[in-house]
Amino acid sequence: MSQPRVAFFTDCFHEVNGVALTSREFVRYAKDRGMPLFSAHAGPRERTIHEGSLTTWEFERGPVRWTVEHDLAIDFLFLRYRKRLLQALRCFQPDVIHVTSPGDAGILGALAAHELKIPLVASWHTNLHEFAARRLSRTLRLLPDATREHAANWTEQWVLKRCLWFYGLARHIFAPNPELVSLLHQHTGRPVSLMQRGIDTTLFSPLRRFRRDDAFIVGYVGRLSPEKNVRMFIELERMLRAAGRRDFRFLLVGEGSERPVLRTALRNAELPGVLRNENLARAYASMDALVFPSSTDTFGNVVLEAMASGVPPIVTSQGGPKFLVKSGTTGYIASGVEQFADTLVVLRDNPAKHGSMRLAARSSAETYSWDRVFEQVHTQYRSYTSMPPVRSTSEFLSPPAPGTDPLGVPSNLFVR
Repeated sequence: MSQPRVAFFTDCFHEVNGVALTSREFVRYAKDRGMPLFSAHAGPRERTIHEGSLTTWEFERGPVRWTVEHDLAIDFLFLRYRKRLLQALRCFQPDVIHVTSPGDAGILGALAAHELKIPLVASWHTNLHEFAARRLSRTLRLLPDATREHAANWTEQWVLKRCLWFYGLARHIFAPNPELVSLLHQHTGRPVSLMQRGIDTTLFSPLRRFRRDDAFIVGYVGRLSPEKNVRMFIELERMLRAAGRRDFRFLLVGEGSERPVLRTALRNAELPGVLRNENLARAYASMDALVFPSSTDTFGNVVLEAMASGVPPIVTSQGGPKFLVKSGTTGYIASGVEQFADTLVVLRDNPAKHGSMRLAARSSAETYSWDRVFEQVHTQYRSYTSMPPVRSTSEFLSPPAPGTDPLGVPSNLFVR
């Protein structure tokens, strides 16, 4: 059976985050197997590169943009690339178009699928509605609590409705955890498949562990931003010190708007910024526990990387990372900063338990494979290459009208 010709549109590729990592691994998988792939994403300049079965189509984000993170933005004038893109796609002749989010690249991909009458599939990677709500809540922190909460809840509902509309354009949706599989199927009516993530267990390994002292290192890897709830580390350190525990040190890897606050407030912490490849792998392996306080992550690549490095993760009871952890065996699921602190003390005071958990975490991570993930994705592609493209022209071009709820999202979905 011939391989489907896939055009893959991602809003993150060169950046440092889970979506970019998954996108790069997806391209690697196709390239290594000689599968025809058209990879479209933002880059340092406009260019088209042909490497065997891989065509890389990059566009440059201009100055009229919304900066989301230090290394990520959305170009508001992305439609200027539409004609160039359509010409390139007509040359490539894709059987299916795959988009990862409703950003500049994703919308270009969806428009191309509609115009060229090519089946569209989409993968959900980021809870943009929760991202937006938490960013807004932090921005409005000087307002009364009730006002801030109302604004955040309204924003979360508004963004989710529009995300569901966008994903409803696809003939098939991929989601990273069972909760999102259920949510997306319920509110779009589309078939939804689980698409987890893989891990490089050679790069991320306990063998890279290197330590100079016996302090208990509490680690974190990811964006240092509001939606990641990283200010919890300030309270966590305060609680540990109040309990008389001075043998903990924090290692917080990453960049973001919260880094200056953390650098000032934390008394015993190292913040090395962004680390990559072997430097990142050594940092992971040298941790004694990973604390991941985010409740907005849909999967948690960093949790899997920590487990592969023999580091037990402690995650929240909300979001996707909890599905990676068998609490009490490979890590812990905690509700609130008090449980995070108590769990760290338990791990510190019980070397035998800590050691067995390190081994169990590594063993669990070894069951995850990028190749297995993408094999399942390509199987779904084959079943949709003969399907009609997207919805009708009027439905495609017109988002839900204000005050309507065409996808049936319950009004109380965001009541906390």
